[in-house]
Amino acid sequence: MAAKQKRKLEDLNLDEFLQSGWDSEEGEVDTEDEIPQQNGPKKKNNQKELNRGEAKHGRASQHKEQLSRLKSKDPEFFKFLQDNDQTLLNFDDTDSSEDEEQCHSLPSMLEEADDEDDEGDQQSSKKLKKTDEAIKVTEKMIEAWEASLKKEPSPRLFRDITQAFKAAVATTKGEGVTQCRYKVADSSVFNSLVLFCIRDIYSALQRMLALKTDKDQKKLVLPSSSKKWQKNQIDIKMYLGGVVQLLSCLTEATVISAVLRHANQLVAYYLCLPKQCRHLIKQLMKQWSTGDETCRVLAFLALNKICRHKQEVYLVPIVKQMYISYVQNCKFTSPNVLPTINFMQRTLTEMYSLDTQATYQHAFIYIRQLAIHLRNAMTMKKKETYQSVYNWQYIHCLYLWCRVLSTLHFSDVLQPLIYPLCQVIIGTIKLVPTSRYYPLRMHCCRALTQLSSSTNTFVPVLPFLLEIFQQVDFNKKPGRMSKKPINFAVILKLNNINLIEKAYKDGLIDQLYDLMLEYFHTQSNSIGFPELALPTILQLKTFLKECKVANYCKPVRQLLEKLQENSNYITGRRQSATFGVADNAAVVAWEKEMLQEGTPLSKYYTQWKKLREKEIQLEISGKERMEDLNFPEIKRRKIQEKKAEDKKEFLTLFESDSEDDDDDTGLKIKHKGSLDSDDDDDDDDDDDDLGDLSDMSDDGDSADEEAAGDDQASKAPQPLSSSALIKLAEGGEDLVEDLELSDDD
Repeated sequence: MAAKQKRKLEDLNLDEFLQSGWDSEEGEVDTEDEIPQQNGPKKKNNQKELNRGEAKHGRASQHKEQLSRLKSKDPEFFKFLQDNDQTLLNFDDTDSSEDEEQCHSLPSMLEEADDEDDEGDQQSSKKLKKTDEAIKVTEKMIEAWEASLKKEPSPRLFRDITQAFKAAVATTKGEGVTQCRYKVADSSVFNSLVLFCIRDIYSALQRMLALKTDKDQKKLVLPSSSKKWQKNQIDIKMYLGGVVQLLSCLTEATVISAVLRHANQLVAYYLCLPKQCRHLIKQLMKQWSTGDETCRVLAFLALNKICRHKQEVYLVPIVKQMYISYVQNCKFTSPNVLPTINFMQRTLTEMYSLDTQATYQHAFIYIRQLAIHLRNAMTMKKKETYQSVYNWQYIHCLYLWCRVLSTLHFSDVLQPLIYPLCQVIIGTIKLVPTSRYYPLRMHCCRALTQLSSSTNTFVPVLPFLLEIFQQVDFNKKPGRMSKKPINFAVILKLNNINLIEKAYKDGLIDQLYDLMLEYFHTQSNSIGFPELALPTILQLKTFLKECKVANYCKPVRQLLEKLQENSNYITGRRQSATFGVADNAAVVAWEKEMLQEGTPLSKYYTQWKKLREKEIQLEISGKERMEDLNFPEIKRRKIQEKKAEDKKEFLTLFESDSEDDDDDTGLKIKHKGSLDSDDDDDDDDDDDDLGDLSDMSDDGDSADEEAAGDDQASKAPQPLSSSALIKLAEGGEDLVEDLELSDDD
C-alpha cells in the first residue's frame, strides 16, 4: 500500500498537486480546476496580472482545506505524508503567494521604458522650445551662403539653404515655421533668398553630385545615378517640394515665369522622386491652361520634357488631363481667347506626336464620343441634343482632331481615323441646315479643307458652300442697317435680326469667297482641276446673272476669272502629257511638278493671303480704336406735330400723284422706323417686329430696283417728284437714307 501511494506521489508533480485535488473514493486527480499552461505567452497588462494573482491565492487556501480533509478520508496516505514529507503538510498561503510573485512578477524593463518615454517627452519639448527660437535669415547670411556655394557646395551648406528656403515658402501661405531652423520675416530677404536659390541652386547641385551638364546631350542623366544621391536625397526632396509650393502661391506673371524656368532645369531631379513629380505636373497643367502667355509656353516645355524622358509613365495621364483642360477652356470663344485656343491645339498636337499608338487610342475614343453625341442629336431631335453638338466645345474638338490628323497623317496608324472624322463633320453640317447656322457651317468647311489639303484626301466641301448661293436672296434689300460687321470667326449662329441686316450678306459673301478660294488653292495643282471646278463655274455664272448688287458681284466675278484661268492652264498642260489616266505614279509625279512650278491660282492665293492677313489686323486695331472713341450723337429735329399738316398741303398741290405719293411716303416712314430701331439690342428676337420688318423690306424691293435702274439709265438732272418734295418738307432724313442704301449699286 505504501509502495502504491509512493508511485502515485512520484507520478504527480508538485505544481500539479498544488493546482489539483484528489478524489476521495478513487484517489485520482480532480480536474474541476483548469491547469494553466506553463509555456504560454506572458501578459504585460498589470491589471490582468493582479487579477490572476488573487485567483491563485484563493486556490491555495482551497488546497489547504483539501489536505485537512485528507486526514479523515485517507488516513493511510496522510500518515505516509507525515513520515516522508512534512513540508507538504505544513502548506501556508505565504509560500504560495511568494512563489506566485516570483513566477509572475512584472519585468523591471517596463519601468525603465516608462522612464525613457518621459525622457523622450522632455527632449521633444526641448526641441519645440528650440524651434520657437528659430534663426532669423538676413541679407548677410544669404551673401555668405552664396559665396560658400560658389566655392565648394557641401551637404551641410545645402541643408541650411534648404531649411531657409522652406521657411521662406511657408510664409507665402501664412503657415508657421516651427519645424524649420530659420525664419524669414522681411520681404526683401524673401526676394533675395528666392532669387539666390533660383539662380545658383541648380549648378550647385550638379557640382555637389558630380553630374555632367552637357547641353548637347540628348539623353537625360538622372541624379539618382550619382553615388552621393542617397546622402542628399532628403534635402533635395524638401527643396523640390518647396519649389512646387512656391509655384502654387505666386500670382505675378514675371515671378511665375522665373520659377518655371528653374523647375524646367530641375526636371531630372523631379523624375527621380515620383511624388514630387506628380505635384509639379499638377502645377504645370494649371499654368498651361490658365496662365500668362509666357507661363503657358514654359509650362508646356516642362511637360514635354517630362513626357519625352519618362514616356511610359507620364505621357498617357498628362495627355488626358491636357485634353480635358483644352475642352474646358473652349466653352466660350472671343477674339481675345482665340490665340489661346490655337496655342493649346498646337501644343496638344506636339504631345500627341510623341507616341502614335497612344494617340490612336485617344483619338478613337474621343472621335467616337463626338459621333455618339451627333447620333443622339439626329435620332432624338430635341433641343438639348442639338445643343450638345452645336456648341463651341464640340466645334473646337473637331478642329483639334483635324489638326492632329493633318500633322500626323504620315503615320499609318492614324490613317483609318480620317474617314470617320470627315463623316462626323459632314453630319454636323447636315444636322440643322438652316441659315441661322451658316457660321457653324463655315467652321466645319474650314476644318474639312484643312484636313483634305494636309492628308491629300478628297473631301466634297464645295456643295455645302454652293448651296448658300441658292438659299440666300442677295437681291433682297436689307431690313435694317447694322452698326458693325459680323465677325464669323467667333459666332456659331445668327439671330433673326442678324439675318435681315446688311452686314449679314456682306460677311456671307466674304466668307464664301475666302473658303472657296482656299479650297481651290489646295486643289490647284490637281490634274482633274477643270472637272472639279466646272460645277462651281456654272453656279457662279448663274449667280452673276441673277444678282443685281455690284458689291456682291465684284468678288464673285473675280473668283470666277481665277478659276477659269487656272482651268485653262491645267487643261493646256495636261494635253501635252504622254501618260494615261490609269498610270497613278505618273499622275502623282505630274502633280508634284505643277506644285513646284506654281499655278496661276496658287500665285494669286499667296498674294491674297498676305493682303488678307494685313486687312484682318487693321480691322482688329481699327475696331479697338473705334471703341475707345466717343462719337457725338446726332439729334434729329422733332417735326412729328407738323407732319400731318405738311402732307395735306403738298397733297393738294399735286392731286394727280396723290395715291402713289401716299404709298411711297408710308413706305419711307416705315423704313425710317426700322433704321431707328438700331439702338435696340441685337439679341432681341421678337417675332412680331421681325415679321413687320420683313414685310416692309419685301414691299420696297420693286421700288428700289426701279429707282436704281433709272439712276443708271440717265445721269441728267431731273425735276423733283412729289415724294421728294414731301421728304424735303420732313427734314431730308430719308434722302440721306437712300444715299446710304444705294452705296451697293
